[in-house]
Amino acid sequence: MKKNLVLLMAVAVVCATVFICGCTGSGETPVANQTPEQTPEQTAAAEEKITLTVYQAGSLTSPMEAMEKAFEAEHQNVDVQLHPAGSTKLAKEITELDAVADVYASADYSLIPNMMIPDYASWYVTFAKNRMVLCYTNKSNFADEVTADNWYEILARDGVTWGFSDPNLDPCGYRSLMVIMLAEFNYNDAMIFDNLVGEYSQIYPTVADGVVTIHANETAPVHPITIAPKSVELIAGLESGNLDYAWEYRSVAEQNADSGVRYIELPEAIDLSSIAYKDIYAKVQVESLGGMKKGKPIVYGVTVPKTADNPETGAEFVAMLVGPTGQQIMADAGQPPINPPVGFVDIPAALESLVEMNA
Repeated sequence: MKKNLVLLMAVAVVCATVFICGCTGSGETPVANQTPEQTPEQTAAAEEKITLTVYQAGSLTSPMEAMEKAFEAEHQNVDVQLHPAGSTKLAKEITELDAVADVYASADYSLIPNMMIPDYASWYVTFAKNRMVLCYTNKSNFADEVTADNWYEILARDGVTWGFSDPNLDPCGYRSLMVIMLAEFNYNDAMIFDNLVGEYSQIYPTVADGVVTIHANETAPVHPITIAPKSVELIAGLESGNLDYAWEYRSVAEQNADSGVRYIELPEAIDLSSIAYKDIYAKVQVESLGGMKKGKPIVYGVTVPKTADNPETGAEFVAMLVGPTGQQIMADAGQPPINPPVGFVDIPAALESLVEMNA
């Protein structure tokens, strides 16, 4: 009898549970705890997210990372992919290796008209400036002695290691060589380049018609010189103590100040920063695998290649870069923006109101 009573009670409990479940729903997880299903439109949007490929100079890494965040915040359907490297190297990848980039931003604007127009680009905008500096840290040999007046003597001392980027891949590299040669004019010392560069590499100068040509097709550096693929890679050498000095853009030096990077600001007559000295800069040129590079003020340029997968989105990115948002980002990164930016050749309609056309 007792067993039957227990059985009846168990059956009653089960029935009650089934009844309650039937009253409260189908037994599925309450709607409040479910993940809402995407509409067909939302699903399609997620699947159609655009990848925007940006080829950019290594020295633009910091501002371009800020640009990536700003652009993606305004364009939820875009994933910006940054590819930093030497500007010459990137231009060659686009023009010789069929690499596809939606935006190309160069540390030397002249690479665009000289290497890309007309086959790979139809326009460009100049948007920022820079200047060359000599970087070091407190760990560098003779850090307490180096100045804008004696740096070339310091670099020539025994035990001092220093470096620059590859002039065949990176504009900062051929600009470093230009600065060292221009120093001969400024400090009235005809042995500066030979003592620092010629003695430790296969790079050498010749003179014709008042213009010095630095031949840098073959570099072959030996100690104490280091040549890196791009200039920003030299920062790690400074921070580790493997290098005492390195040639960089001022913006890169300022962006790495928190890690102990310091720099010597050079006279405008040699740092490639001033339009007032353009005739002096023009007395030096560098022969490289990327062609002849003539001395001139440092100006950055940007374009959307003709081979871009997403040219309209690329133009929107350039519009943000050369507009107020991008100009503020460049200024915050220690890289003076050109205001207004200057447009060349066949500027797209989306940029016309943002640039001043070159006459």
